[in-house]
Amino acid sequence: MEKRKDGFLIEKGAHEKDFIFGTRAVMEALHAQKDIDKILVNKELNNDLIKELLSLAKQERVPVVRVPEAKLNRITRKNHQGVVAHMSAIQYASMDNVIEECFSKGIDPMILVLDRITDVRNFGAIARTAECAGVHAILIPEKGAAQINSDAVKTSAGALNFLPVCRAKNLFFAVKELKRMGLNIVSCTEKTERDMYQADFTVPTALIMGSEEDGISDELMQLSDEFVRIPMGGNIESLNVSVACGVMIYEAIRQRKTSK
Repeated sequence: MEKRKDGFLIEKGAHEKDFIFGTRAVMEALHAQKDIDKILVNKELNNDLIKELLSLAKQERVPVVRVPEAKLNRITRKNHQGVVAHMSAIQYASMDNVIEECFSKGIDPMILVLDRITDVRNFGAIARTAECAGVHAILIPEKGAAQINSDAVKTSAGALNFLPVCRAKNLFFAVKELKRMGLNIVSCTEKTERDMYQADFTVPTALIMGSEEDGISDELMQLSDEFVRIPMGGNIESLNVSVACGVMIYEAIRQRKTSK
């Protein structure tokens, strides 16, 4: 939590330029097709205007989360009317367009799939590494992912201004579609004895990385073609997720460079 100039507590990272509030203001942003990360709505409200907002959000495929009023008050003490929209700092890309563009240029796509990675600074660091390495896009779920706000862009050192980020309503179906399009699905997990050096990253690839706490979900594991792990030689058994992503990405890049 951070203390604002007016003395109220505000959620860390929730800078005023990252959100808008008020039912009508949020509806206008939806009508204008602004890039909204998610909308928070007071769970006690269910009037006609709220129902109209919920319908519009569903139409525009913007996730809505019902929350207690106290949650909204921690974001802003102004008259939010029970509605706060977190604005995205980027414009989301279409995964289909990314894949089609790669294939049209004769490039084997390299897609990074992030499952349940919610820390903004970790996400920004991952995006920075991915962009520097030449990853073609990052795929994240609508819910259960880090908010892409000004902190994320800052931590990425501006990489999020260049790296396509695609958002899926259902990550399982999105990865299933990548598989149908010919990508090899590789999951990085400690639940295997196969080292990352044994995977073939020279083919079209979707690399799945999970959170440090929960790993990769079972349903995504079931879609995977390969399971690999980062070899560990020390006493600590895991890496920070942004570091782990960097290790995996650069093994993929090494293979692609040496295969040419």
